[in-house]
Amino acid sequence: MWYAIISQDVENSLPLRKSARPQHIARLNALKDQGRLLIAGPHPAIDSEDPGEAGFSGSLVVAEFASLEEAKAWADADPYMEAGVYSDVTVKPYKLVLP
Repeated sequence: MWYAIISQDVENSLPLRKSARPQHIARLNALKDQGRLLIAGPHPAIDSEDPGEAGFSGSLVVAEFASLEEAKAWADADPYMEAGVYSDVTVKPYKLVLP
């Protein structure tokens, strides 16, 4: 089943994001290589595709896991969690309707 992993950043998270980004992206690429990643990306903190030093306010990942518990465990092990990027993470089942 698909699961939405919705993360909220701490204030001024950009330096923390930069330090953990290679490991974070590697995990997302592993899901992609397994055919289990639908979408992934950050939420710019301002209305701009390139927010510069304003950084990001959070992230969204929609990926396939065997269970809600597996999705939560994957989210808890994210390098951004260890680096202190996220203040809050919500994991919810997601039903793909379109396209």
